[in-house]
Amino acid sequence: MEDAPYLDFDALQQLAQHTDHVTADCACATDALLGWASLPISFPEPQLKKIGTLVASAYEEATFQEYDPDSVGFWSPDAPVAPLYYPANRCDVWACTVCSRAFLRYVEGGGYFVDPRIRRLTGRVLVDARLG
Repeated sequence: MEDAPYLDFDALQQLAQHTDHVTADCACATDALLGWASLPISFPEPQLKKIGTLVASAYEEATFQEYDPDSVGFWSPDAPVAPLYYPANRCDVWACTVCSRAFLRYVEGGGYFVDPRIRRLTGRVLVDARLG
């Protein structure tokens, strides 16, 4: 799927709620992905399918401002996910074709490296925060 549909907050929240209720055992269901993580080598990437994007525009630079009002920290499983803020605003949304869990994915890059990152989508940290 080249052109993934843009997912607004309501659509993302529905995917998060669905993911929160998936209880099936699956190779993708690792607790290490409750917060942002570098894509593990052991992760079953071939069983993911892109289903949408949070990238609002391919022509305008998205903000690098992070949303973390409680200073939880980027890597924490408790760090909020606000779709208009970095890094969520640079993510595509992927679903596991085996169990239907949804994940946020983006590529961190700088200098001489790229780091594919992933986080399981969960409703408990999803925040509909306006840019400010």
